[in-house]
Amino acid sequence: MMGTNGHEQVVFCSEPSCGYKGIIAIHDTTLGPALGGTRFWNYSSDREAIVDVLRLSRGMTYKAAVSGINLGGGKSVIIGDPRTTRREMVFRAHGRFVESLKGRYITAEDVGTSVDDMEYVHMETEHVTGRAGTSGDPSPVTAFGVYRGIKAAAKEKYGSDDLKGKTVSVQGLGHVGYYVCNHLALEGANLIVTDIDPERVRRVADEFNAETVAPDAIYGVEAEIYAPCALGATVNDDTLKQFNVEIVAGAANNVLAETRHGDMLHERGILYVPDYVINAGGLINVYGELSGWTAERSMRKAGEIYGTLLQLFDLAREQGVPTYTAADRLAERRIEDVSRIQRNWL
Repeated sequence: MMGTNGHEQVVFCSEPSCGYKGIIAIHDTTLGPALGGTRFWNYSSDREAIVDVLRLSRGMTYKAAVSGINLGGGKSVIIGDPRTTRREMVFRAHGRFVESLKGRYITAEDVGTSVDDMEYVHMETEHVTGRAGTSGDPSPVTAFGVYRGIKAAAKEKYGSDDLKGKTVSVQGLGHVGYYVCNHLALEGANLIVTDIDPERVRRVADEFNAETVAPDAIYGVEAEIYAPCALGATVNDDTLKQFNVEIVAGAANNVLAETRHGDMLHERGILYVPDYVINAGGLINVYGELSGWTAERSMRKAGEIYGTLLQLFDLAREQGVPTYTAADRLAERRIEDVSRIQRNWL
């Protein structure tokens, strides 16, 4: 499993005194230190945790490479109940294992973890980002990149990136989904939205005059664009039968349940915008923090997702491949080009 994905290093971590059990995966450091958040999840088995951390760390490599930033890909998971209130020793133990890698891996918050948790990690290592008082909430930057990505998809599909009058179905109205809706509404798009949280739905409906539907109904609505901004794997055998859209472009990770579903979208003429390209704004925001960028520069860099996607669509068309394949090739090309540059030693 590890060998087939080309991982450089996988570290299994344990501190029995506080019940800490974790895995740190470093996929590739050709472009720079491996960056990836720490996910705290109650995995049903160690195997499930291993599969998740390997998949996520590989995704981070490709996301960084295609975004044109100098970071590698990594990820870590902590196995346990993320609702626990006994957090300090767990995350300090995690920080010590991060520190043991001496900068090869930089962590940040992720699912099940918070800014406060990263402060505990920081007690043991400098190799952590996304702390309080630093780059702040990445959601606006992520959402702006997603919005620009949707415009690029419209440009490819319709010859114009004008979204006025286009109908966009948005699934998931958390921080990123809300900001995506804001951008779309300001441009005059029609919104059909859903979320499992009724309060979020009510807020977006009131503020942006959006039509609302039940969570399971979002897949069958008639729209030009489907924007998944919550769960992964929402393009699957069941939903594909219901889709009545021309573009799939949203903030969610791992939108395709399996790669063959990307092939199925391609065969049906539905333009799929690869998730790790369009949602790279959060990673760009963190890289900006590490590099000392202003907030404006990070936002501007996220806006460049538009141009990256136009290149990607050109490559897919030239090579006659689905867009998810073109995205991988674009990322792999950058990693290979950088790896060929000879190091000069002082």
